[in-house]
Amino acid sequence: MSTETATKVINLRAPARKQSLIDRAAKVTGKNRSQFIIDASVERAREVLADQVAFELDEKAWKKFRSALDAPFGPEDTLALSRLLNSKSPWE
Repeated sequence: MSTETATKVINLRAPARKQSLIDRAAKVTGKNRSQFIIDASVERAREVLADQVAFELDEKAWKKFRSALDAPFGPEDTLALSRLLNSKSPWE
């Protein structure tokens, strides 16, 4: 887990059996309950966000999107693509 300067409190309630399961898993990984829950939650959040491949567009937006895909790839696009591929993902 990366160190961040600002932290916020997250409160949650869990049934005793689930808390016990979490505590056992945390112990096995050498983490405390909070560290384990945060790490597991962040990992799952990244998976969920990475799986967002479907989106809806109205007819006008769809045509604009298709035009952009069909447009020739120029030098300015290469630079923009390079910046995109070398930047962190929004969830990092």
